[in-house]
Amino acid sequence: MKFVLLKNTVVSVKFHQVYVTTSEDESNDACQREAPSIYLLLLFRRSGSWRQQFKQRSPYFSLPDHLLQLFREDTKAFLGQLEDIVSPACRGSALGSPPSGMCPKYLKWEASRRDPSQMPKPPQLALLSWMAELLTPSLRLLIDLSQFVSTTSSQTASSTLPQNERQPPKPPPPPPPPVSTESAAEQLGRDQNHQLDRPGARVVISRSFADFTTQATFDIKKCDVHRLEEGPPVRAELTRDQGLQYYRTMQTVRRMELKADQLYKQKIIRGFCHLYDGQEACAAGIEAAINPTDHLITAYRAHGYTYTRGVSVKEILAELTGRKGGVAKGKGGSMHMYAPHFYGGNGIVGAQVPLGAGIALACKYQDNDQICVTLYGDGAANQGQLFESYNMAALWKLPCIFICENNGYGMGTSVERAAASTDYYKRGDFIPGIRVDGMDVLCVREATKFAADHCRAGKGPIIMELQTYRYHGHSMSDPGVSYRTREEIQEVRTKKDPITMLKERMISTNMASAEEFKEMDMEIRKEVEEAAQFATSDPEPALEELCNHMFYNNPPLEVRGTNPWSKLTSVS
Repeated sequence: MKFVLLKNTVVSVKFHQVYVTTSEDESNDACQREAPSIYLLLLFRRSGSWRQQFKQRSPYFSLPDHLLQLFREDTKAFLGQLEDIVSPACRGSALGSPPSGMCPKYLKWEASRRDPSQMPKPPQLALLSWMAELLTPSLRLLIDLSQFVSTTSSQTASSTLPQNERQPPKPPPPPPPPVSTESAAEQLGRDQNHQLDRPGARVVISRSFADFTTQATFDIKKCDVHRLEEGPPVRAELTRDQGLQYYRTMQTVRRMELKADQLYKQKIIRGFCHLYDGQEACAAGIEAAINPTDHLITAYRAHGYTYTRGVSVKEILAELTGRKGGVAKGKGGSMHMYAPHFYGGNGIVGAQVPLGAGIALACKYQDNDQICVTLYGDGAANQGQLFESYNMAALWKLPCIFICENNGYGMGTSVERAAASTDYYKRGDFIPGIRVDGMDVLCVREATKFAADHCRAGKGPIIMELQTYRYHGHSMSDPGVSYRTREEIQEVRTKKDPITMLKERMISTNMASAEEFKEMDMEIRKEVEEAAQFATSDPEPALEELCNHMFYNNPPLEVRGTNPWSKLTSVS
């Protein structure tokens, strides 16, 4: 969104749907004024001209040359002249009865009526900022006194316009970052004053990365601890780059899972499919706290961790549809995806926990300062093999973080009905434990850092319980509303959604703008759509590849088929 002042042409403000035309020589302009609001009647002629302008989405507000001169010299006089343009059209014309021959579009602008004497004099940047506030409050989000200003000549823009039709000027490309030793503000002011003295200059104001807060500290929920003198910190630092990365990761997982839901309902994805939407903060927070060389193993709800461990959306969706380009070449499906240092989803409830303890044993044996994150759900928390793994890990002080993703339901059974004790972080008995808000990516990140430091220090294993929530049912065959209400799901979406929480934090502390998140959402949607196109057009693996990769490095061997005449070969 830009506020553009162009001599001899127009003042242009980009919007999505509205088009404003108010000109000194436009006798039929009409609007109705009410204090403290201004109602502008947007008028367009019934011709191809206004229709073309409407399609181009570029509203404009025309100002004559003498007003531009007053704009630079005298604030109070400029406002008086501006009022003279608007006021005559405000008398005697109602919004409900537009003049004949005109096509009305309406917009209500809540304009602050400020005392001009209270407005600071030039530099022009302050005046531009105040002008934007007068015209529309929606610009306040994007224009303030610290923005970059670039200037270009108006001759090029004016020369490209048709003779019989006024078009708004196209904004110039964003200015390059300053490279001189002086501060950005000093260089900005110097360049601006120099350029504004030129006749026919255009001033463009747009939001710059320099306007955003680069780092902020947030309060996070205190973790409950077991057999620990102190727990993770209650304050977390977040940089702008980290926040945008966490948002992109969680939003990508969310969009990917919603696309998988759509493909499953179209019967393009078949078989088991357990979606991860709602629990994105767990995967993003854990990955942010460990090293790429650390190890991770999880259960069958594995799509989110497959992505955070480095597998592309295209490979994940292609694996779900059983295509050759999938991460497991189309032969693994939803529950069996793998990547370096990621030992996949596992379809047997709780079976990944002893495997995770074994990976941690390898880390200790090799003394490589690596850890293993072993994840399971609350539905697997009562499995006997978990307690056997706990015991061995505690005896041998294995560098293993056992993480229970407690989403409240094991399949369709609530934790209160399935477990006599729902304090899963205390289940390790002599193993320390922490209970964490699993809907807050910062809380998960800080808790995982704390647990990883505990393991790397040689103190043995630790248990984490992440209190989270899944929006879908247990799997795609579960509607998810027979054992819980729709109101319960909606309440979590409204009050605890991890993506919304991070977005609001960053906007409220000026670490990012709403427009920036919208652009990122559009990029993610496009990426997921392209991945879905690949996942539905890529060929299925050939029959000859059915038995390949049964072994890691064995020479080719014959595999018995379904009948005596079936001869298949396995190639590692």
